[in-house]
Amino acid sequence: MSHEVHHFSMGGWLFALAYITSAVGCYAGLSCARKAANAWTSVARTRWTLMAALSIGGVGIWLMHFIGMMGFDVPGSTIRYDLGLTLLSVALAVAATLFGLRILDTDVQWIRALPSDIRLLIGGVIMGFAVAGMHYSGMAAVRIQGELEQGRSYVAASVAIGVVASIVALWLSRVAKRPAVRIPAAAVMGCAVVALHYTGMAGIAVTIDQSAPNPEGMTIMTLLFPGFIIGVALLAVPVVALMASASNQDLEEERDVATWLGGDGPETASRPHGRHVKR
Repeated sequence: MSHEVHHFSMGGWLFALAYITSAVGCYAGLSCARKAANAWTSVARTRWTLMAALSIGGVGIWLMHFIGMMGFDVPGSTIRYDLGLTLLSVALAVAATLFGLRILDTDVQWIRALPSDIRLLIGGVIMGFAVAGMHYSGMAAVRIQGELEQGRSYVAASVAIGVVASIVALWLSRVAKRPAVRIPAAAVMGCAVVALHYTGMAGIAVTIDQSAPNPEGMTIMTLLFPGFIIGVALLAVPVVALMASASNQDLEEERDVATWLGGDGPETASRPHGRHVKR
């Protein structure tokens, strides 16, 4: 017989915090993805893409998942988390996002030969399965006094949501060129990530065994304390990089205008900013 499970034991504010965390991470990631698409050097493109993957995968997806797990409670049982599987889940989230972004803008010739829509679908499907894998590897890390099972129909639904959300996320990373567009885009992505999480959680069935020993592992707070610190750092790096990039672009524009007024002609002023050498 299935035991009672609570998903919002700490109140509805936790749901709001999880959503805001996801949306903010996705916004930072979309901004970095836009910079990567405009980069002229492979080094710059790789750096921006990596920051986008860390922001979306590490903060927008993984940190959101464990903030949501703060509200997960099974009356009558202690809950602990396996550290190894938890680390695997964050690696899956970041790697999946990185793969999805890279397949859209790669130097591998046979992949570049594919139509952009096909690359979008391939990247979205693989990324979606990996993101769902992040969720369920995170759930596999849960230790209780008894057994925890996932309903197959809910698993299928959450995977479908993950695939659709990943395709939409990759598409938005290409078309959300202006900040005014990236804000609603990040809001939509945050909704999709939260929907995947709580769809999967809705399919949980728990059977308690009071004779079983107390589970070993880490508490959710022990995981989240360093998780919050790392999450803030993951957001701080791209935010500072984006601000510095904007400042550098303004300086280059002023220098180009000054050069043009000095008599070198409009050709100099019209050069792409910060893209003089392709490496």
